[in-house]
Amino acid sequence: MVKKTFVLDTNVLLHDPDCLFVFEDNKVVIPMTVIEELDGLKRFNDELGRNSRLISRKLDLLRSKGNIIEGVKLDNGGIIKIEFDWDKEMPSHFVENKADHRILAVALYLKKKGEKVIFITKDINLRIKAEALGIVTQDYEKAKVSPETVYIGFKELEVNSEMIDKIFSFGKIEVENFLKEGNLKVETLFPNEFFILKSNKSQSALTVTKKAADNILELVLITSKELNVWGLKPLNVQQRFALELLLDDKINLVTLIGVAGAGKTLLSLACGLHKVIEEKTYRRLLVSRPVVPMGRDIGYLPGTKEEKLSSWMGAIYDNLDFLISKTYKYDTEKLQTTIDYFFRSGLIEVEALTYLRGRSLPNQFFIIDDAQNLTPHEIKTIISRAGENTKIVLTGDPFQIDNPYLDASSNGLIYLIDKFKGQDIFGHITFTRSERSKLAALAADLL
Repeated sequence: MVKKTFVLDTNVLLHDPDCLFVFEDNKVVIPMTVIEELDGLKRFNDELGRNSRLISRKLDLLRSKGNIIEGVKLDNGGIIKIEFDWDKEMPSHFVENKADHRILAVALYLKKKGEKVIFITKDINLRIKAEALGIVTQDYEKAKVSPETVYIGFKELEVNSEMIDKIFSFGKIEVENFLKEGNLKVETLFPNEFFILKSNKSQSALTVTKKAADNILELVLITSKELNVWGLKPLNVQQRFALELLLDDKINLVTLIGVAGAGKTLLSLACGLHKVIEEKTYRRLLVSRPVVPMGRDIGYLPGTKEEKLSSWMGAIYDNLDFLISKTYKYDTEKLQTTIDYFFRSGLIEVEALTYLRGRSLPNQFFIIDDAQNLTPHEIKTIISRAGENTKIVLTGDPFQIDNPYLDASSNGLIYLIDKFKGQDIFGHITFTRSERSKLAALAADLL
């Protein structure tokens, strides 16, 4: 059987530094141009710089096992090597001084040698160029999850009226008995999954699955009491489910995705303020978001770090101002004094994700907005920052991605939801309705 030769582009290594070891017993080739590009990134303090240094260390470690230019054999039978040679007879419009074209030239050179080459890149245009040269090309598929099939956090079920009466009478029912008595077939049920139960007699009930002390899964009735968190009331059933997750201290990780204007960020901030300032369950409300500024990093803005952050965190500041103003709406001076106190005392902190590497974050309500712009590797790095008694909330819309090497199925937020579903400490809701305004709802639907 002829083994495959996978030629990796720079963006694949930066997307997942562990990608070197996922191609089983095939050959993995890294063009020398990729090494040069990694070398140019190593001085940066952002995630790209850190990943480039991590990859360099992995390659350096491989050198101890053999000659990486000739090829180092891995335990799984695969081979990793760095390739210097490239095809010197590329078509004239593929200029040699362009790094992407030199990487393609390596793949073409190996193909002409008779190897079964597959070029792996996350750059769509480079895949088009590779195909034009007759090179088999693919996106990096590891960690891809279809957004259409991802876990949404709730289901709607038709049940008989006796079942709804029973749940209202006892407040809960074992899931196994619920399915048996209701003659229901549900393929998979997860802890912290919500169910909208409806009967043909116009009865309904909102329930959530919880694990009892003996690990038995129960369907628990959600009380009908009206929730009001920092002046916010849920406007639809999805927002109600989200509040249940955000206010439950036993759930350490919450993800909220959906259309613009659904209330993901606003609800998260309201619950964070409630938990930190009113209940004092957590020591600090920490809010962050990835800086993906259409090709420019935070350092290109003038001013101090705080002044730079004010540009990127404008949406966060607007939401905080809106929530806090509900208490002091007629006293602008007191409103500003209160906001200044919250930040000065450390009760609220707004930080760029770039500066969170290496920190330990215990006893905090940590919100990451626009998390769809993070890679799976970055998500892993951030979640691992969580200390004791910290709750992490990630919000985003997988169809509004600014990162040029991510899409709706390869971003870290979707990957996280798929991997964590079924865990006791995790909850998720997908929003489908915009509540910002009629205009915003139409824009989300029509555009």
